[in-house]
Amino acid sequence: MDLKEVLSNNLRRIRNETGRTQEDMAHLLGISTRYLGSIERSKVSPSVTLLGQIADALGVSPNELLTPPGTQKRKRC
Repeated sequence: MDLKEVLSNNLRRIRNETGRTQEDMAHLLGISTRYLGSIERSKVSPSVTLLGQIADALGVSPNELLTPPGTQKRKRC
């Protein structure tokens, strides 16, 4: 799974878990619903700035949006 797919899947999942619609998220982020939908369908990649704004709006870190499901974080000693 490529990074764009990971982002789109995590974004959609977390957005749904938080009860936000695409319209709500797009309005909050100042982007079109169509553009947000394109991100969620892996058609486009958001800028780093927008990625940070999406993470903030969802209450997660950008890293959480970019981490493939089922991957465990390794602790550094």
